[in-house]
Amino acid sequence: MNKIPIKLILIFLAFPMLITAEPAYERLIIKIKTPFEAGNSDNEKITTGIEEIDMIILMNEISGARKMKTGKLSNDHFIIVTLNDPSKAEMLLKLFSSLNSVEFVEYDYQGEGGSYTGIVPNDPHYYRQWGLKNDGSFSLSTAVTGADIDMELAWNITQGDSNIVVGVMDSGFKLDHPDFAGRIWINHAEIPNNLVDDDGNGFTDDYTGWNFAYNNNNPTDDQGHGTNVTGIIGSTGNNSIGFAGVDWNCKLMILKGLDNNNSGFYSWWQEAIYYAVDNGAKVINMSVGGSSFSSSLQTAINYAISNNVSIVASMMNFNNAVPYYPAAYSGVIGVGSTNPNDQRSNPFFWSASSGSNYGSHISVCAPGNYIFGPNYQSNTNYTSYWGGTSQAAPHVSGVVSLMLSQNPGLNPNQIKSIIEFSSEDQVGNPSEDMPGWDQFYGHGRLNAHNALTMAIGIDEKERNIPFMAYPNPAGTEINVIFSKLPFNKSSICIYNMSGIKVYERTTLNLQNRIYLNFSPGIYAMNFHDGLNSYTRKIVIH
Repeated sequence: MNKIPIKLILIFLAFPMLITAEPAYERLIIKIKTPFEAGNSDNEKITTGIEEIDMIILMNEISGARKMKTGKLSNDHFIIVTLNDPSKAEMLLKLFSSLNSVEFVEYDYQGEGGSYTGIVPNDPHYYRQWGLKNDGSFSLSTAVTGADIDMELAWNITQGDSNIVVGVMDSGFKLDHPDFAGRIWINHAEIPNNLVDDDGNGFTDDYTGWNFAYNNNNPTDDQGHGTNVTGIIGSTGNNSIGFAGVDWNCKLMILKGLDNNNSGFYSWWQEAIYYAVDNGAKVINMSVGGSSFSSSLQTAINYAISNNVSIVASMMNFNNAVPYYPAAYSGVIGVGSTNPNDQRSNPFFWSASSGSNYGSHISVCAPGNYIFGPNYQSNTNYTSYWGGTSQAAPHVSGVVSLMLSQNPGLNPNQIKSIIEFSSEDQVGNPSEDMPGWDQFYGHGRLNAHNALTMAIGIDEKERNIPFMAYPNPAGTEINVIFSKLPFNKSSICIYNMSGIKVYERTTLNLQNRIYLNFSPGIYAMNFHDGLNSYTRKIVIH
């Protein structure tokens, strides 16, 4: 295919302007209403068996047409069409859209990775991972003690579980890095390098993941973005090598969906999501974004969430409220970036006009500026750092992985609620970081320890109860979080073991703080919504 790449990064660096995801006019995504079996034609074109579609494919200047590889449990059917003549894209889009067999047609939009890199002097202070533990001494930027995610306290609870798989949809990874020995997800149903699709999943020799950008089985990083992002999630800790990631034990599924220009088609991202879900990922980090809404990409996001796979995505870095996708899709954890002083990253170190995006779809913020990580070209160079919401999102993905290691039954909605409501509020600029949710910080800055404490408090038989209580056990106060705003006639009551009511509250918000002034022991917290009653056990020490 004669690919015409859109140089979004070069445009951005040359001009302080808004970058939008330009339609990739040489590619269309077509959603077909009914299942079809892809047959072979000429010049890498498929046939569908649907005459009206096949006639257009065969009679027009279409250089390639292939069936999208969707999930095993998916009932969605897509074709990706590549055109010889981009000037005919609009005509063909309308022509395909007019067919009775077609549900919708859209351009295969492009997006990009959400961060940029820097090089630092050979100075030991530059190795500090301030986002995990901030003692105020970070030398590249103004730092405030405690402006971190309380990672050391979180590691006292768990360092992760090798049964949890994290999908990293990015520019790939340096697969031979010693800090990740035994950590890369392996497809054990595939025999490597035998040129046979042993497991019949449509990806030949996908032993260590897949390269969706170049359609091969080598997801090696050729740009650097993905190696840094993967390192934030999962650099092996306490092994005397390199850095410590958030999760020291999870498996990392490498899904290359960005090319060597740090850009990617939405269709690459979509197929990567289906692949990750079908192959056991429980959370997918997407440190990417494009400003064009896509129904087909949303279909893949919905497939993940409906199959209990969480999606974490970066808000992007243009210091505006423009929605970028996938962060702006419903159910996705959209993550903004903070600096070592807990201020919103505005700007990032690499451009005075940059800044962490904001808006109605933001969930939380996390450390994202001056974030050190492994180097994609060297196994011994530890002096490179990146900055962007791309670095913030993997902090959240790592915490989600830790939460699942503690409580594997958590679903994406519960995970999103815990991440949001366990965050630290009002730690940043008072003019932006307002009480409760705000468009700049979301619910606040990520706190790993709070999230794990809250996740532990949800046991198997309580997962369908519409409120959460944390910490549990509690001291002098406990937070009560509802999955949706309670009705006006709702109430919370606390009873001791003798059945005596010791507390009642009838004015309830989504998030509530209850101060506990009674004796240590076991209590029952009862929520009544006017129709039904739900009870949790709480422990006060």
